Amino acid sequence: MTDRVVLATHNPHKVEEFRQIVQATRPDLTVIGYDGPEPVEDGVTFAANALIKARAAAAYTGLPALADDSGICVDVLGGAPGVFSAYWAGHRKDATANLELLLDQLSDIADPHRSAQFVSTIALVMPGGAEHVVEGVWPGRLALAADGSGGFGYDPIFIPDGQSGAERTVGQFSAAEKNAASHRARAFAELGPLLGEL
Repeated sequence: MTDRVVLATHNPHKVEEFRQIVQATRPDLTVIGYDGPEPVEDGVTFAANALIKARAAAAYTGLPALADDSGICVDVLGGAPGVFSAYWAGHRKDATANLELLLDQLSDIADPHRSAQFVSTIALVMPGGAEHVVEGVWPGRLALAADGSGGFGYDPIFIPDGQSGAERTVGQFSAAEKNAASHRARAFAELGPLLGEL
């Protein structure tokens, strides 16, 4: 049994988001950031990339490792950017450039053809080699322009389905609102029983 799990990312936003999600269901479990070498993410699916990262972190730290590979999948683009979400505008991982490029590519596309979903695939790899993969999907559509300064990545242009009242982008959500409904929260809900084994 352990009370620590390493999150295989160098993205501080993801670490904080995971800590808040985990805290809501497993307050006894501490999520620590990963400071080891970054593996080459050469998978062509979210699951493949999540496993690559989790395996590397588990091997490097000797701890159970979680890794999330996630992105935004736009229906009219055949599911793109998908696994290329972080690099959509090039290898600099420039979130603002990625968002602006996606908006530009969809500039002539009107509702109801702007449907999209955030997808999160989380891999849990144990030091002994056991592996589990879960997925969470958050359906919605893309706004015509960015709105809100919360969250990160594509949050300011994603309008989740199922909102009551005036619709907002995730960039306008509080951290608590996002963490309760997001694709990562949905994937983590599937992972919860497996974390009981830690």
